[in-house]
Amino acid sequence: MSENLKKLTGKNPKDFEPAAYSLINTPDSDLFKELVEKDDYLYDFIKQNVSNRLEKACNKDNYRNLIQLLKYYSPSYEDFIVNTLTKYADEDLTDTMLDLFENGSIGEKTYCAKYFSVIKDTLALEYLKKYALSEDSFLSSNCITALAKFGDRELYNKALTKLKSEDEFEQLEGAKFLVSYGDKSCINELIQAAKYSSFGEHIAAEIPYLMPINEIIKQSDGLFILNLIINGLGEVSSLAQIFDYELYENLDSLINGNITSQIGVILLNAIDKFETLTENDEYLYDEDKETKQEIKAIKELLSGLDNKSLSKIAQEELDQNSLFIYTALEYTNNSEKVRQLLFADNQTIVLKAIEILKKLGDLTPQDKENALENIYDENITNIILAI
Repeated sequence: MSENLKKLTGKNPKDFEPAAYSLINTPDSDLFKELVEKDDYLYDFIKQNVSNRLEKACNKDNYRNLIQLLKYYSPSYEDFIVNTLTKYADEDLTDTMLDLFENGSIGEKTYCAKYFSVIKDTLALEYLKKYALSEDSFLSSNCITALAKFGDRELYNKALTKLKSEDEFEQLEGAKFLVSYGDKSCINELIQAAKYSSFGEHIAAEIPYLMPINEIIKQSDGLFILNLIINGLGEVSSLAQIFDYELYENLDSLINGNITSQIGVILLNAIDKFETLTENDEYLYDEDKETKQEIKAIKELLSGLDNKSLSKIAQEELDQNSLFIYTALEYTNNSEKVRQLLFADNQTIVLKAIEILKKLGDLTPQDKENALENIYDENITNIILAI
């Protein structure tokens, strides 16, 4: 870390105030580049302090110097930069931002998209639509947010259509667009997509950024979204997202409420997930102190539950029509309930029932014979014969 960056991020006003004014007035794009490159190594409160210091250093005489910093994008400094630019915006600045939006780097385009979510110049719509589907998530998100501010729903409607695509990647792309757009009226469509997509965990992981989990679980089939989110922790979503999901608070609320069969399945799934996360160093090795502490706190919260009681409650979900059937099967020891599923219409459920009976040490030749009577998929037949 350079001496100037140490001063800028330090605690002494005699150091950081001159450093902040120098960065803006010069402008020192090299120092700003170094600052952005340290994003992952600086605490959030330090980055917020730096952002405040830099914003304070800006005024009507030097604000245009910020344009030279735009090639280095950081979500940590985006708000101060865009707030300052829009505060002093005029026709000349907007023309400059339009040119950067068309011809600039990815970083410059990303700041521009944010700028035009405030300065609603219709000439920017062409670029907002063009880059709304960018592979760069920051650029895409800013463009979509701006389109929502404009009230433009052309791509929004296309995203709704993508949720019904047979292509899982298109489904996920549509879901991400809708979440970034921020209109909660599509929540049911997102839930339905997550229910039936092979990318269900991926779609579910996005939904809480549109509607918090405590509201999602009040929606029809909303509890299933929470179950999918738990499934995907550490694989689909990062462990740090437990804070975004307010997972401790939401699980605590379920524990202290009326534990239905669906909630019983969710809690059993959560117990298993957090035991796995804390027993394998590979999951927690790269996580920060706060994330590790929160994961251990959730495990402690769940440790007071009675697995046997939950398993008994969850047996109601051992039904081929239940969305929770596959998770419920993982946590049952009721062979007879499982055997009833050998006559299910869904071949995958039949196969899963055979696997669970094998796991319980209670699989009989008659069970396999009963299962095969309902199987017409050759691959599934071969798997059952091999079990």
